[in-house]
Amino acid sequence: METKLLRIAELAKSDPKMKFTSLTHLLNEHSLAQCHIELPNKKATGINGTTKEQYGENLKENIEDLVSKLKSKSYRPVPVRRMYIPKLNSNKKRPLGIPEHEDKIVQKGIAKILNTIYENDFLDCSFGFRPNRNCHDALKILNHYIEKRSVNYVVDVDIKGFFDNVDHKWMMEFLKLRIADPNLLRIIGRFLKGGYMEEGKKYKTDTGTPQGGVISPILANIYLHYVLDLWFENRVRKQCKGQAYMVRYADDFVCCFQYKSEALDFFQSLKLRLKKFKLEIAEDKTKIISFGKFAEKDAKQKGNSKPETFDFLGFTHYCGRSKKGDFRMKRKSSSKKVKSKLKESKEWLKKNRSKNIHMIMDRFKRSLIGYYNYYCITDNTPSVLNFRDKIGYLLFKWLNRRSQRKSFTWEKFRLFLSKYPLPSPRVKVNIYDLRKEINYIL
Repeated sequence: METKLLRIAELAKSDPKMKFTSLTHLLNEHSLAQCHIELPNKKATGINGTTKEQYGENLKENIEDLVSKLKSKSYRPVPVRRMYIPKLNSNKKRPLGIPEHEDKIVQKGIAKILNTIYENDFLDCSFGFRPNRNCHDALKILNHYIEKRSVNYVVDVDIKGFFDNVDHKWMMEFLKLRIADPNLLRIIGRFLKGGYMEEGKKYKTDTGTPQGGVISPILANIYLHYVLDLWFENRVRKQCKGQAYMVRYADDFVCCFQYKSEALDFFQSLKLRLKKFKLEIAEDKTKIISFGKFAEKDAKQKGNSKPETFDFLGFTHYCGRSKKGDFRMKRKSSSKKVKSKLKESKEWLKKNRSKNIHMIMDRFKRSLIGYYNYYCITDNTPSVLNFRDKIGYLLFKWLNRRSQRKSFTWEKFRLFLSKYPLPSPRVKVNIYDLRKEINYIL
């Protein structure tokens, strides 16, 4: 399959308007068995409760049966199991759909095909869920645009319930621009219309992508590629007299403008553009702010002590100065993300404080290392150190509640931390290292 995918990638790159008429045959026994192997272990199960391990006990027979259903066009995805996860710093919960393992296999196979075709079409402003691109890359490019280009205004946009409101008709129309294989389109359509189960009842899905499914990220990228990326590149930027840039990660994006009038015009046009494709802006989470070299001066003229800030990919971006006194955009961990992580750590400690101390400290060591890998970037070390100190305080508080007698004084707790030290943060990502990203901005 890998050889065939490489050939598809070459054809897609050589002819941006080519329609692929025969793709479903790539979902064969060998490729689907490989998809099964590549899926992560010990993940939440769908409504039938089949785990990866259980499916793999009779893998050959199961895959043969799956391929037979695909060939006879009788394959239908099982409705996903609806569950809810807490929303960040809110009493509301976010819906999540957990597909059956067999459906995950098919979704992964289709996702590979779609990624092969569309990776050649996607623009450089898009970073989410793409090979060799990550959040740090998006942050580096955004930093370069604001510091090195003529950017004075930032439009921070939030799309209201994007994954729940993707229009199925438009989604299929976009797919048909590149895919003319009716069998593959039929399977994707069945995933979109597959529905979900909640409390024993089945519900239809007339809009949205199967959030939680393996196929959701690539479908989201395809939808926003046509709705947003191409429109911004071919219409908005060409109509602007000043400079204009966009950085998008999945449905989270920031647009930068040289002139305020063009930022305002874009904001009004964006609302109409999204409305056409059955999407809308979350007005309370969207704003246009003065940001850049002259933001400090603008803030003082308005009677404010500091320029406004904006959040993007878990960081609060603010205007600062270098040691030489020049303008610099700096970042710190978003207070919402920090509060959420601390709350999660507190709840875990509260439930597990009586467990083996080695297990508790090992869990927090691994958790902090993961946190550092993402948040330890240029300028953010003080914020990360503050987070580590708060984790230390939570440990002191809840380990002292393992019994009616206090286990620690602060002096004893410091000795305890010398035996079980929490890892120290150091900068993992240099925001000015653009060696990999240089092609995006040329």
